[in-house]
Amino acid sequence: MPKYFSVFILAFFFAISSYAAQEKPSESDTASLEVPKPVQVVTHHTITIDGQQIHYTATTGTMLLRDGNDHPIALFGFTAYTKDGVTDPGTRPITFAYNGGPGSSSIWLHMGALGPKRVVLDDPHAMPPAPYKMEDNPYSILDVSDLVMIDPVGTGFSRPVGKAKGSDFWGVDQDVKSVSEFIFQYIRANNRWNSPKFLFGESYGTTRSAGVADYLFERMGIQVNGVIFLSTVWNFETLAFAPGNDLPYILYLPTYAAVAWYHNALPSKPADLPLFLERVRKFARDEYANALFKGSSIDSSEFSDVLSKLYKYTGISESYWRKADLRLSEPQFADELLRGRGETVGRLDSRYTGPTSDLISEYANYDPQSTTISPAFITDFLSYLHNDLKFPTDMTYHIDAYGTKGFKWDWNQAGRREFGFRNPNVAPDLADVLSRDPYLNILMLNGYFDLATPFYATEYTIDHLGSNIPNLKDRVHLKYFQSGHMVYVNSKVLPQFKSDVAKFIESMVHPQK
Repeated sequence: MPKYFSVFILAFFFAISSYAAQEKPSESDTASLEVPKPVQVVTHHTITIDGQQIHYTATTGTMLLRDGNDHPIALFGFTAYTKDGVTDPGTRPITFAYNGGPGSSSIWLHMGALGPKRVVLDDPHAMPPAPYKMEDNPYSILDVSDLVMIDPVGTGFSRPVGKAKGSDFWGVDQDVKSVSEFIFQYIRANNRWNSPKFLFGESYGTTRSAGVADYLFERMGIQVNGVIFLSTVWNFETLAFAPGNDLPYILYLPTYAAVAWYHNALPSKPADLPLFLERVRKFARDEYANALFKGSSIDSSEFSDVLSKLYKYTGISESYWRKADLRLSEPQFADELLRGRGETVGRLDSRYTGPTSDLISEYANYDPQSTTISPAFITDFLSYLHNDLKFPTDMTYHIDAYGTKGFKWDWNQAGRREFGFRNPNVAPDLADVLSRDPYLNILMLNGYFDLATPFYATEYTIDHLGSNIPNLKDRVHLKYFQSGHMVYVNSKVLPQFKSDVAKFIESMVHPQK
């Protein structure tokens, strides 16, 4: 795996790794401990959403997860919000949500979009230090669905217990299995069998969701009503800038164009962004893809024509594209676009910029968005956890798993390992459940300025799920926003973000409407 692809996986959390390293037990220490009892704290609250006053109960803490032999294997941390006064809670929609990483807790979706409280940001500008602001979230989904925010093992309060160890949970297949088991056991413990069920994942959480939807259906007899994917990656080959793999260069190009459009870096800026991106998509899949396919056999006139259009669509000079042999990786683009201004653009959200420390570098040593918003999110969440949700301070909440001794992600997948695949691909898992469950619909939420999981890569993967899935185009719902990876941090698009999610949930619960 190329160095800069590894950096992409970790970039979202590098600014907070030092916090996560505090007071984390090793795998051997954890496994030798007596199995602790789960802790849950219940509080009651009220929020007004779209003029409707909602009384709800928050349950914060851990659930003891058991394997198929009823042996305890993990304390699984979560925060659940359930609406009060519901005559039959078993029929109210419930959404299971998580972030990605892999190795991230759920605080970002929790405090940015879905939960009843929201971090206040000066998006997309730098934030001053504390005191930070937190407010009621009028765009929470609690008016249409109960909500369970999940922290996978190694994050939040989740950790292995008994004879289990971290490596039992840290991998593509292991993660799908453990999160699926948590969802199943939560449903059982809370009698939510007949509730309409939804999955909501962000970033690597979309990788997880594709596998979980299939695992629940095939292994556990749980049919989810819908899956919501935010900033999607199913096939990591689409993101891996590696020798011999031209695919990501093609799929990133429309995002490069969108970012250059936002920063007024194009030689001639069109007024209509979506229309402009349609032209760039066509160029990427036709002329540009053909030029890369030809390699050194391309003739000079075609090469020059492609160079000219690459400059026109990205604002990156022809000379730079020529030196790059028409192939510009995401880190190179992020450092080059605004080099003349002495700035680099964010990977997660390229509306954010920061000073370039090395004006001849190809790879930024930080992500301007991550370093800008992380302190506010972490501070506000921990304050909310201990003050509003009343969770005791004698347990450490781990923002991520990167400081945990032995944390290493197993990227291998059963069924792909023997063929030597380097990058995971859960698209076949999603295709499997879509083929077997003709009622399953998915909602795809995309940020135009997301350099971590580009929207055209999402579209490409959807187009290659297979031609034998019934009515696929009618069951995939694509939405786009002028924002980045964490679409919801842009308060201007958050109302539409909430509206799209709410309408999707309601349409899957009441399809006749």
